[in-house]
Formats: sequence, C-alpha cells, structure tokens
Amino acid sequence: QVQLVESGGGLVQAGESLKLSCAASGSIFSIASMGWYRQAPGKQRDLVATITRYGRINYADSVKGRFTISRDNAKSTVYLQMNSLKPEDTAVYYCNLNARPWGTEVWGQGTLVTVSS
Repeated sequence: QVQLVESGGGLVQAGESLKLSCAASGSIFSIASMGWYRQAPGKQRDLVATITRYGRINYADSVKGRFTISRDNAKSTVYLQMNSLKPEDTAVYYCNLNARPWGTEVWGQGTLVTVSS
C-alpha cells in the first residue's frame, strides 16, 4: 500500500521561504500525478500545484510566481518550494498521489505552515 510522508512545514515570517517534501513508498510514484493542496482553518481544501508524470505543471493563481513544484522520480519525492510567503498562505498542506486510472489515490497526513505578519 502506498504511503506519503510529508515534511518541511513550520513557522516563518512573511517574505521568508519554506520547502515542503513528500516521500512516497511503493513503485507507483513514477506513473502518478502528484499535487499539493492546502486547507486553511474553516475553509475547504484547495489545489496549490500539481505535476504530472510527464512534468506538466499547474499552479493556483494565488501562488504563481512564488511557489515551485518539482519531483524526483528516483527518490519518489515531490517538493514544493515556497518563496515570498504571505500570512494568507497559512494552512495545512497536503500531498496527493493521483494514480486513479490504476485505482489508486493517496493523501498525506498534512504538514502545517504558519506565516506570521
């Protein structure tokens, strides 16, 4: 069974940077689309960024130009580099592995990012 382990969250000040990592177990990583989502208190979970197995990337408008998603298939890891962080980026960030055509979709446990003003 595929598992996702996230790391890298924390407390930073506005304007600073953080890098999130999500390591996957199992061999399905290389064929899956990977994504980062976030959920702020009292709000729904929203897409932040996704990257397909072919490297096609999509960002939410709110993070374009500040966040960068990348993947390392050899390490079965997806990253989210977050620069110029804003207080409104405060949320729990979740990693997602989407291999639905093969019957698999997995969520990580979430990592908290807090940006103080």
